Parts: sequence; structure tokens; C-alpha cells
Amino acid sequence: MKRYVNTICAIFLFAIACKSPATEEFDTSAWENNVYKRIGVAPVGGGFAQEDYWVWGSSVVRGDDGKYHMFVSRWPKFLPFHPGWMVASEIVHAVSDHPEGPYEFSDVALPARGPEYWDGRSTHNPRIFRHKDLYILIYMGSTNPFEEVTRADTLTLSSPFTTVGRANKRIGIATSKSPYGPWERRDNPILDTKPGSFYSFLTSNPSPWINEDGSVIMLFKSRRYKEDYPFHSSMMIGVATAPSIDGPFEVVGDEPIFGIDKMGEVEDPFLWKDESGYHMLAKDQRGTITGNRHAGILAHSVDGIHWVLDDEPLAYTREVAWSDGNTIEMGQLERVFGLIENGKMTHLFFATMDGPGGFAHGTKSWNMVVPLDNKSK
Repeated sequence: MKRYVNTICAIFLFAIACKSPATEEFDTSAWENNVYKRIGVAPVGGGFAQEDYWVWGSSVVRGDDGKYHMFVSRWPKFLPFHPGWMVASEIVHAVSDHPEGPYEFSDVALPARGPEYWDGRSTHNPRIFRHKDLYILIYMGSTNPFEEVTRADTLTLSSPFTTVGRANKRIGIATSKSPYGPWERRDNPILDTKPGSFYSFLTSNPSPWINEDGSVIMLFKSRRYKEDYPFHSSMMIGVATAPSIDGPFEVVGDEPIFGIDKMGEVEDPFLWKDESGYHMLAKDQRGTITGNRHAGILAHSVDGIHWVLDDEPLAYTREVAWSDGNTIEMGQLERVFGLIENGKMTHLFFATMDGPGGFAHGTKSWNMVVPLDNKSK
């Protein structure tokens, strides 16, 4: 009998130990979707653009010099926008005195460095952090063994360049003592694929958060390998953790937190943390969450691992109010990034494109910025 009672007590204590705040419901009502209600007017001419390049996906940090340092992807405009980024993107650095910009080109932070490197042909989707005295750039890299692409007609969605370039997408890190570099790049990615998993085909679109103790929570995009063309599944979002930025990074669990069969298919997560917990913005790929295709969703988590949608999950739409009085539904509005200063999110940055929608229909792309109203939270 005594052994039986001890066993029951042990099971009870184990259950209590395993229960964490993450299993409790997040009180989203207190947050009241504090993004959608604060979106302001986008300054015309703000952000960053380059005439001879497709420009996409930015991340911004304030330096010791008081300036704002943007890290952004670009690739030659003679290539098709999609899939040109898979084989010819590079991460560049631009600078402004103000968060709204305009940002002026400074230097190429992560150029091509040869097909033998895991990120030798493409660096893309940057996220910049300042942690203590170190600037940390987390990004997607890819490579392929083919010659450099110099003609647009050799690059299609079904070409070997694209198939191999997409399958080789991985997440990596570079560090520097200055936003102007030089950047120390790693010879291996920090998050590789795993056979048989939901991230067996690729890992991409990293969005990390560095906690005060140096530990890291990172959201990432994944695809599962399939045997038939295009050889991959729809997009999923997973979570990886590490004791420090130096790793090792370990994927949490065997299932994604977002997927077509789990809450919905989303892309381009942006992760941040405040006194109430972790929060995520992401693109609603199919519109099944917000009812608005390619709009933004808002979700919350106590621990960064277990997530719930906001009571009002619509965070933003592709409709942008501009400082010249025009309100335009942008052709594309993606890669959301929130600038956080003194504990408050002050601006949203987006990669955007003109046209009616669809990468093939745009004539220019740039990174835009929208100030947030900070009279409220």
C-alpha cells in the first residue's frame, strides 16, 4: 500500500512540475490588438530603395553613433524578382539619422563568397540585433554548384538553379563589433534540416529574440520534403531554442506551431517580447485566419513555444495610407519588422511592391516604414 501511495504522489508531483505557465490561456483581451489600432501614415520617400535592384526585407538597429542601421536584401533587377533572390541576393547596409529614413546605402554586409559555402550564392531575410557589445546578424543563406546567373532567360521557377537553391536554404549567423563590419561568418548554418521532420526540406526566415540571460527563442519557416515536384510541402512555422546565440539551436517538438492544418499557413514571422510575454506578427498566406489574404496576423505566447491567436488577429492589411494623402492597396506587403526602442514598438517596416499583386506584375520594390501611435501602450 505504501508503495502504491508513493507512486501516486510521484505521478502527481511530476504532473505539477510539467505544468508551466505556457499551458495557461493567454489573456489576449488585455492586449486589445495593440498593433492594428496604432498604425499611422507612411512617409512618401521614407525607407530604402535602389534603382537598379530589387530590394526586400529589412531589419533595423540603432547604433552607438545614434544613427539607424538597416540591413536589407537586394539583387540585380535584370533578373526576375522571383526566383532571382534564391540565387543572387546579398545583404546590404544602409544608414539614416531617423527611423523613417530615407536610408542611404553604405556597404555590402554579406556578399556572395563562392558556391562551396553554405551561404555562398545568396544571403537573404536579415534580422539584426545588438547584444551587449556585439552586433548579431541572423539570416537565410543558400548555394548551388552552377555558374553565376547572368541572363534572365536561364532562371525560372522550375530551373535547376531554383530547385537546388530553394532546397539549400538554411539559417545562419554573422557577428561584428560594428554595424559597418567586418562581419565574421560561420562556415556552417546554425539550424539545419532533419530527415523525416517538418523541416526536412529547408529552414528559412529566422526571427529570434535574445532574452536578458542571453538565451534565444527563434521562430523559423520550414517545409517538409516530398518526393514529387516541387519536392516540398506548404509552409510551416517552428520554434528553436538555444542557451546563447552561439547555440546549439534545438527545434522544440515534432510539430510546427503554425501550418496549413494547424491554425493556418503563415510566413515571415516577427517575434518580440514585452512584460506580458512573447508576441508574433506574420503574413496570413491564404487568408484563412484573418479573412484577408496576405494581411498580417497577431499571436501571443507565455513562453515563446505555445501560441494562441489574438482575439482580433488582424494586425495590418495591404492597404497603406501615405503622407501625400493617397491610400493604396500595395501589390505586395511582406517581411514585417517592428523597431523597438525603450521597450516600445515605434515603427513597422515592410518589404513592398507596386502593381496589382503577384511578384511577376510589379515594376519596383522597396522597404517602407510606418510610424506607430505611441499615445497608447
